[in-house]
Amino acid sequence: MTKEKNSKPSKELPLGFVDRQEKELLVRDFIISNIKEVMIKYGFQYLETPSFEYSDSIGKFLPDKDRPDEGVFSFKDETKWLSLRYDLTAPLARYVAKNYLEIPKPFKRYQLGTVWRNEKPGPGRFREFLQFDADFVGTKSLQADAELCVMISEILEKCGLSKSDYIIKISSRKITESLFKKIDVKDNDQKLTALRALDKIDRLGWDEVKKLLGEGRKDKSGDFTKGANLKANDIKTIEETLKKKLPETEDLIEILKILKDYNFNNFEFDPSIIRGLEYYTGIIFEVNLKFDVTNNKGQVIQFGSIGGGGRYDNLVNNFGNYDAPATGISIGLDRLVYALMQKKEFKIKQSKPVVICVFDKNLMKEYINLQAILRNADISSEIYPGEGKLKKQMEYANKIKSPAVILYGENEIKSGKPTLRNLSSGKELSVEIKELVNEIKKII
Repeated sequence: MTKEKNSKPSKELPLGFVDRQEKELLVRDFIISNIKEVMIKYGFQYLETPSFEYSDSIGKFLPDKDRPDEGVFSFKDETKWLSLRYDLTAPLARYVAKNYLEIPKPFKRYQLGTVWRNEKPGPGRFREFLQFDADFVGTKSLQADAELCVMISEILEKCGLSKSDYIIKISSRKITESLFKKIDVKDNDQKLTALRALDKIDRLGWDEVKKLLGEGRKDKSGDFTKGANLKANDIKTIEETLKKKLPETEDLIEILKILKDYNFNNFEFDPSIIRGLEYYTGIIFEVNLKFDVTNNKGQVIQFGSIGGGGRYDNLVNNFGNYDAPATGISIGLDRLVYALMQKKEFKIKQSKPVVICVFDKNLMKEYINLQAILRNADISSEIYPGEGKLKKQMEYANKIKSPAVILYGENEIKSGKPTLRNLSSGKELSVEIKELVNEIKKII
């Protein structure tokens, strides 16, 4: 591809990607620090896996195509396809299989990492986002599933939410498996298409989901999604069953009892919760925020799901004959940060430097000595890093929201008294160097 002589690179981002500024990142750091505290308390081990995996290891690889492009970003390395990870669960399954003899069983791990989705972006839906996962691998005990629900609740409340701000919805994949038997659906692809359709109930509503269970649906942009081609009577049976509120399966009865033993009641049984990933085998749960937020179009909406998880007892077996039943939870941290920033005002201190103005480059040693005094006292400070007269330096200090500037010209150096200007009040104070640190601490 050749560039035209006068063409310039685009300053715009690709769709589905976003620049994140300091305040959002500091709130995210606050949430991550709370997550780590809870994870340590609950006895989880911190793990990091690479961003790239072999495409067939992450389960989004299509052997009937030249390029494995269903949902992932991929490239070919010598003879094998590599893909950016789509989630953190498939890499965990690969890690467990690779280290099966060395790790304890059960194995409790948590991970914080970026994941990538090669999917159609939309409002609040990104192709790159930060995810938090916590999993138990090597146990069939539903106490593990219950503990994940209790644990994520503690994290949300530690970050400032109250019990009325969120709800955990619980169901089981055994309900839909029973339904497929009832309506005699045996084809695996048809089942997966139906599950993906049902996973959109919250977002699209039943009328639109019934189209996806049938012949298909055209969205507002004109894109057509092929449906599961179920019969009208079968679709009616599914709708009637999933609208009931009766937790009849054995695993649901057991987990509800365990949650009661935990004295945990901030949940509800909801059979319409599906969770789209095909590897779930039993209990599934979804974490929903109940408060309103304003979207990027200025519309007030209910925020909804920030993540969820469930039991996946067969995933590690994809790598060999391993006894590794598992359950886990995933939370989209960027969605959680967005919601929390709308819900509450975070009093997170953004440290902005005191700016030492430059009057004469020949006096740089004096400025450096002054800067060293401030930095040794743990005061964020900088010598004006650009070029320009005092007016330009003041514009810079105001633009970065500096609390104060220090004027240290030839006269101030001779007297040993720099001038400290408070940029909020505009007041100036001539102060001896030994008192400068104390005066600045009154301002910042």
